Amino acid sequence: MPTTASPLLAAALLLSAALLCSCCPVPLPEQTADNSPRLQPAYVALQALKRAITDDPKNLTGNWCGPDVCAYYGVFCAPSLDDPCARAVAGVDLNHGDLAGTLPFELGHLTDLAVLHLNSNRFAGGLPDSLPKLSLLHELDVSNNLLSGGFPQHILCLPNVKYVDIRFNNLCGPVPPAIFDKKIDALFINDNHFDFELPENFGNSPASVIVLANLRLRGCIPASVGRMGGTLNELLMINSGIRSCIPQEIGWLRELTVLDVSFNQLQGTLPESMAGMHALEQLDVAHNELTGHIPEGICALPRLANFTYSYNYFCGEPERCTALRRNDDRQNCIAGRPDQRPADQCLAFLHRPPVHCDGHGCLAQH
Repeated sequence: MPTTASPLLAAALLLSAALLCSCCPVPLPEQTADNSPRLQPAYVALQALKRAITDDPKNLTGNWCGPDVCAYYGVFCAPSLDDPCARAVAGVDLNHGDLAGTLPFELGHLTDLAVLHLNSNRFAGGLPDSLPKLSLLHELDVSNNLLSGGFPQHILCLPNVKYVDIRFNNLCGPVPPAIFDKKIDALFINDNHFDFELPENFGNSPASVIVLANLRLRGCIPASVGRMGGTLNELLMINSGIRSCIPQEIGWLRELTVLDVSFNQLQGTLPESMAGMHALEQLDVAHNELTGHIPEGICALPRLANFTYSYNYFCGEPERCTALRRNDDRQNCIAGRPDQRPADQCLAFLHRPPVHCDGHGCLAQH
């Protein structure tokens, strides 16, 4: 079976190569675990992983025999960062392998690893306690597995990790606020059983993509979200149990292209400040309890192509909203528009006590 690197893996390995300040002055001899102290611990780690795999239906590890670890399927070697004449295992990519098993402690021997891609398998248990030894790790993708237990706290100890993808597992409990202080570029923790409140330091994250869908979030969207205005491109918080207003600070996200907060319990109105989100292309606030009039400035955003606000209680929309390339205003309370809620349902909602939110967008307690 030929070995092909994914685009992310290739990019990471090229990055590692670019970081080298010099090249080996002589051609690299063939290096294996038999003659290389750099590859010998990698051999131990990879053999431990092979033993921990209980089912390999595609026979991905079928050639994981002998000392030439750089020839193993899914294993990628490159000159080491501190010694360009020494080859090291820089990447392991076993994505979509349908492998079953656990992740052994010996993975900590892969100290030169920049990329660990194990998504779409059946690995169970947790990430090994030795994970912090992977000090060069840049990308960690263990999504779509059967991992369980709490949030993998060891991720906080990885100094160079930029891409963290642990979605579609069985992880549970709180998510440590410290994850939003790490200099991570992409954070995917969706579709787990995490139960936590978004902390005030949420806005400290420099990430360009954050996906928090299908979780159990409590509390509010913190006002600190506005501090992410220079970096955040995509924010997805679908079906996460958020019960709050949308804070004015959301409008400070000037680089945001995708915002999806559908299927929550958001209340109040859409902030006028959202008219300042000039990069926004897709906006989905459907299936909430939002009301009032859609601010015309939102529908005037220059790049907005898809605006979904169905299944709310909006009572008015500017005409320019209906002219958007994709617009969904069904099941609201907008006079003259087709497929709206029954009048008695709208009246019952509008006669509820008015929603009051504090300065942070949280529902005010009475």
